[in-house]
Amino acid sequence: MDHVVDFAALERTSFAAGQPFGDAGPYERLIGKATFKIDPADGRNRGIVDLAYAPVGEDELVAYRADVCILKPVDLSAGNGRLVFEFVNRGNKRLLQFFNDAPPGNMPIHAADAGNGFLLRQGYTIVWLGWQGDLWPGDDRVVLEAPLARLPEGPIEGEVFSEFIANARGVKVFPLSAATTSRSYPVAQHAKGQARLTRRRYYGSSREEVARDRWQFARTEGGQGADNQGAELAILPSDTHIYLPEGFEPGWIYELIYTAQDPLVLGLGHSAVRDFISFLKHGQHTNSGQPNPLRQGDAGIKKAYCWGRSQSGRCIRDFIYLGFNEDLEGRQVFEGAMPHVAGAGKMWLNHRFAKPTLLPGQTHDNHSAPADVFPFSYARSCDHITGAEDAILKRPASDPFVIHTDSAAEYWHRRASLVHTDTEGRDLTLPDNVRIYLWSSSQHWASPIVNELSTGIAEQFFNPVSTSMFFRAAVQRLDDWVTRGVAPPPSRFPLAQDGTLVTGKSWLDSFPRIPGVSLPTGPSRLERMDYGPRFAEGLLETVPPRIDPDVEYAVLVPAVDEDGNDIAGLRAPMVEAPLGTYTGWSMRRREFGPGVMLGVTGSYMPFPETEEVALLTNDPRAPVSLRFAVVEDYADAIRKAATVLVEAGFILDEDVSRCVAMARDWGRPRHRITLSLAGKTA
Repeated sequence: MDHVVDFAALERTSFAAGQPFGDAGPYERLIGKATFKIDPADGRNRGIVDLAYAPVGEDELVAYRADVCILKPVDLSAGNGRLVFEFVNRGNKRLLQFFNDAPPGNMPIHAADAGNGFLLRQGYTIVWLGWQGDLWPGDDRVVLEAPLARLPEGPIEGEVFSEFIANARGVKVFPLSAATTSRSYPVAQHAKGQARLTRRRYYGSSREEVARDRWQFARTEGGQGADNQGAELAILPSDTHIYLPEGFEPGWIYELIYTAQDPLVLGLGHSAVRDFISFLKHGQHTNSGQPNPLRQGDAGIKKAYCWGRSQSGRCIRDFIYLGFNEDLEGRQVFEGAMPHVAGAGKMWLNHRFAKPTLLPGQTHDNHSAPADVFPFSYARSCDHITGAEDAILKRPASDPFVIHTDSAAEYWHRRASLVHTDTEGRDLTLPDNVRIYLWSSSQHWASPIVNELSTGIAEQFFNPVSTSMFFRAAVQRLDDWVTRGVAPPPSRFPLAQDGTLVTGKSWLDSFPRIPGVSLPTGPSRLERMDYGPRFAEGLLETVPPRIDPDVEYAVLVPAVDEDGNDIAGLRAPMVEAPLGTYTGWSMRRREFGPGVMLGVTGSYMPFPETEEVALLTNDPRAPVSLRFAVVEDYADAIRKAATVLVEAGFILDEDVSRCVAMARDWGRPRHRITLSLAGKTA
């Protein structure tokens, strides 16, 4: 037997207190552990890096397990026979939040957790499985427990690099993973003295050595002292933390090069998803005799779709590219895929000493992390630097239908133009089974629920454009495509040939000069990076990677109109009837890195409200009062924009009223408008 899927425990609970969801009726929640066994000698698994060094049992199989959570109709025959699998983002469930406008949470059980109920009203079964094997448990995250890779003679070691950027003063300790929720690769005891810490202002700046006696491998622990000593601090040796007593200077890039040991076999995340979804679609019973929870008589799962955003959207692209969308019986795993805000990236996952939690490839943060590597597009293209030819989609028998969606932020921070251009910036012809949509002038994180505007460490408000209505239509269009052969509307994204996809310099020449607004010099570059001769085998041996600043891939951005809003793509009602300039970039405040963008965030710059304000502030943009005389005019413009999107197939009828409701009171709290509410209620 080459693989086994089983359940260590599975707890069944009524969801939403038995509330029915349309024709699908009531739902139930199943949570527990899925266990896996995989054959390292099977050629279909040999691409999993370091699987050959994972421990095996008497059956010569590698065992591992993962958290699982399922929301399903109590009566499966009342559902639609469709499964939506979410590639969780760093262990966090986001599907209900973005498709159902639900509050965020990792343990859905109450009616409020269903939000507007959309996916459940449609009869979908929703499945979550842990795939990221370096996460610590906590906050109900969905995690995978990956085994260590180890040689017969002892630990596997290798040189690694970690980057630390503090966003506040007083930060003195980081885990070596740089992420609290991610496991760190421990420093090898014999090599502690050879570790090297440097810092630099920007990623392209010269590195400054931080003397070895100024930092140590340690962590701190605080607590209340005895006998009225007050708060006390202890410094404890740690093989998985770095301690800098003087504190990390906010906004500076600190880089640690050290010899690590004990890599995890993280590529098992892909095989876990492959084998689990295949079992749910085709299996009758587990190896121990437990029934498939998604099979009731003739009722079961007929089609499976996947969705993931940001990191997990990149994971979908990686999953498909590496061939995991074909199960061990040669069958297609997912018929449809919806990677969202993935940009041009794949994953730093199926590598030795990988760090999948990192947000890679930004102008300032993790610029050289090995996630954005050729191929970038679903279409076949040539890498003009290396001469290689490749594509994300290259296995017609198992390649799914793909609806790829990006916000404007991915063009600025995540090199999204390379998804639909060649490496020199020329437009590509997409495969027939792919649609790409730019959600114009929106940002990477577009929460369906906004209670107030915020800036964080950015100069301007973060971008508040609402886009969740696009998700609901997208899954319906995908299901129509897979099930009935009805293709979605044509792709909508900027093109080099018509001038809607431009260089950073061209964009800078056309963007309005808004008072008090710093501008980026261009999107995050993608230079030639050398990770060593065995990178294709999953081994990074040039640490840190060598960057050639004179050789790079073309990264382009959407052209903008006179307001600074994107011209091409899908313009949400808020963008079509704007109350400000909404961008895919934002700038760090001076104390956190002057002159560079803040990763994957966008900005909102309110329009001047009256002609008087525009004149006094030298704002070249037309004021709100000349665009909409009263709030009813604004709400009507939103209604018209939403109706046009319904007619084009990009949003559903039910979302028109939601868009109009958000427009009441001048779109507050998503907008900073102080005009009085003239006229009747919208």
